[in-house]
Amino acid sequence: MHPLAKSIAEIRLSDYEYILPEERIAKFPLEKRDHSKLLQLKDGKISHHHFFDLPDLVPGDCMMVFNNTKVIPARLIFQRESGAKIEIFLLKPVYPSSLINEVMLETKRVVWECMIGNLKKWKSNEKLRGEILINGQSCTVFANLEYRDSKAVAFEWNDEKIPFVSIVEAAGEVPLPPYLNRKPTELDKPRYQTVYSEKEGAVAAPTAGLHFTQDVLENLKRKGVKEEFLTLHVSAGTFAPVKVDQVANHAMHSEQMVVNKETVAALARHSEKIIAVGTTSMRTLESLYWFGVMLGSEANAQFWIPKLYPYDSHSALPNRQQSFEAILKMMEKRGLHEITGHTEIMIMPGYEFKVCDGLITNFHQPSSTLILLVAAFTKGKWREVYHAALDNDYRFLSYGDSSILWY
Repeated sequence: MHPLAKSIAEIRLSDYEYILPEERIAKFPLEKRDHSKLLQLKDGKISHHHFFDLPDLVPGDCMMVFNNTKVIPARLIFQRESGAKIEIFLLKPVYPSSLINEVMLETKRVVWECMIGNLKKWKSNEKLRGEILINGQSCTVFANLEYRDSKAVAFEWNDEKIPFVSIVEAAGEVPLPPYLNRKPTELDKPRYQTVYSEKEGAVAAPTAGLHFTQDVLENLKRKGVKEEFLTLHVSAGTFAPVKVDQVANHAMHSEQMVVNKETVAALARHSEKIIAVGTTSMRTLESLYWFGVMLGSEANAQFWIPKLYPYDSHSALPNRQQSFEAILKMMEKRGLHEITGHTEIMIMPGYEFKVCDGLITNFHQPSSTLILLVAAFTKGKWREVYHAALDNDYRFLSYGDSSILWY
């Protein structure tokens, strides 16, 4: 066994717990996005700021990488003739493609793997029906439980001019995190979404980006900060609890990534600091690096990063620019404008970051994979960070305050 693989096998979840009082969970967003608190960990020292101070805290020659995924209203409610409500939560598409951006544009029939509330009351072969209004026109939508075991639900509708994304936007509810324990309001529609969201497909927000305003983005540009965008469609797996104490045995969720050629080229050219806006951007950037490693040994490697691939034995590893150049070369050879892949990479203490020098992120749940990621990035100083946040009245989780951490 590789020494690093042996060390991660010894990581225990019980070492990454902390007490999060219920009243510290932010149930609603602040009135102004960029007025959230911002904790900085730099050179081992903690300082306290507001998010609108961010441009003063980052070097002007850095690159900031954002996840431009857009949250879809993934919670759909249908009603049986008996009156019983069936709640369908979209997880990931399975037909006619597993690619979210393609399925959202379908106009006839789609099948999704779902979580289903009241499943016992939904009879096999029973077609549920709903009526919705889209641009003032009535549309009938049907839901049929295709496979009970895998919870695969087929959706059909009676107007081939309407894409599935319009169905979801008209009929769905904002998929707030379960720990908020409340119904969504009209306020959540714009606020559980980043101001730069673009690519529909996430069922949870990349919450580090919720603090950005156009003013903050403009001030970063004025300072000279470069910005690049990629897409990781955040899945409901981000909320999945870790149920095993030996964390390497956790069934890590897989998420879909899309990166275009211009972003890969910009990453390959950039030699200064790279700041990931959110753990999803970090997962994508680090996964992209490992894809470049794969291409170095197998020209036809698939863009799929297994959970523990970074912890395997590898021969001499390239630097980040060399890795991105390998991807760029492959894309040019195949005539690709963008690449789509999947990652289930699990970042935990012992992981050596290959791309990211800084991380902007919220404060996460105890004993979660995200705490493990923060522990890895802060080289074990996560407890100091979280104790400082608790002692200084920071708000926690999706609608909570923010931090900027340096590697």
